[in-house]
Amino acid sequence: MKAAKRKERLIKDPPPPLAGGGQGEGAERTSLLAHARSMCRAPTPAERKLWQGLRRHQVGDLKFRRQVPLGPYIGDFYCPSARLVVEVDGVSHIDAPADAVRDAWMAKDNIRVVRISNGDVLRNVEGVLIAIGELARTPHPANRLPQGEGESPCLRTTILHV
Repeated sequence: MKAAKRKERLIKDPPPPLAGGGQGEGAERTSLLAHARSMCRAPTPAERKLWQGLRRHQVGDLKFRRQVPLGPYIGDFYCPSARLVVEVDGVSHIDAPADAVRDAWMAKDNIRVVRISNGDVLRNVEGVLIAIGELARTPHPANRLPQGEGESPCLRTTILHV
């Protein structure tokens, strides 16, 4: 008897789908967006300090957004007009193979990536902001004239040491 009532209740009120469980289009994107939002609410000390200098068009009058979903990845800080992602990385990102895959995906989409260590941001945020502004002002490699014979494209990850 109890089993019949339970079955009847499940038919009337089915349980909600699992979050991000692959139910329909956009399930992955939704969970990525939720993850980006949670990262935005809990920044690292270095991210918080850098954001204070990047927000409100303070660097070269450029608009930066933080924790931005870009394809299957999340960029710490993204400037759409310069197509520049700024990543603030700790020691776990030193020569990380996953970062190379991620950077290759960004390069395919003509997005430049600059990686800055947490220590550089915490010790010298002013120098980091100047370097980001200079990098953002340089022409995007996709907008440059075609390379000559033997030249290689300049679209690659930049590791910034200030």
